[in-house]
Amino acid sequence: MPTYLRRSIAAAAASIALVVTLPHAASAATGEFRYTYYDDFGNRAAGVLVDPDSRGCVTLPEVADPDTTEPAFAPQNFTDSTVTMFTGPDCDGDYYSLRPGGRASDRLKLRSAVFS
Repeated sequence: MPTYLRRSIAAAAASIALVVTLPHAASAATGEFRYTYYDDFGNRAAGVLVDPDSRGCVTLPEVADPDTTEPAFAPQNFTDSTVTMFTGPDCDGDYYSLRPGGRASDRLKLRSAVFS
């Protein structure tokens, strides 16, 4: 077998091995997404998602059940991604978007979100 052919095969095999062994980076928004909710005692409490996953629905755990909790409100998007917030869990219901650095009032209610 000619030398150039052996080198080409070896280089191709090494490239394939490198691609297979590299970890796949998870896509995530960088920063914090903050919101306010009422705790079990009716007190205002702060919630935060740190570096949330992108392109996947995130139901806010403190307000996931519409039968037993009030929705979260007053979101603050300190991530580097636009966030789309939904009035229902599992990214259902009416939705609103907030760009990076954006804040909304207490009137904006949410239970889930997706980060771009």
